[in-house]
Amino acid sequence: MKKILLICTAGMSTSFLVNKMKSEASNKGVDVEIEAIPEAKAKEFVGNVDVVLLGPQIQYLLNDIKEIFNDGTPVDVINMVDYGTMNGKKVLEDALEKLNK
Repeated sequence: MKKILLICTAGMSTSFLVNKMKSEASNKGVDVEIEAIPEAKAKEFVGNVDVVLLGPQIQYLLNDIKEIFNDGTPVDVINMVDYGTMNGKKVLEDALEKLNK
């Protein structure tokens, strides 16, 4: 099972996106675990996730989060439009694509 971590300011709005991603994964039969957390908890997940996606509102922290997950874990920012429209299908596809690189 692959683990996808979404990080935002407080983990609240991103939890809605997580639910949409989980629904899409279930529909596709994709075995993933998806969790949303506030950025303050990022260090607790090092070595325990396969990909990290940041909410666009904290994209200014991209380099800091990459330093935290310097174990080869892919770290990127969620597309602003996909985040704003809560497009769980697209965000899940993007995360899975990063896992396969």
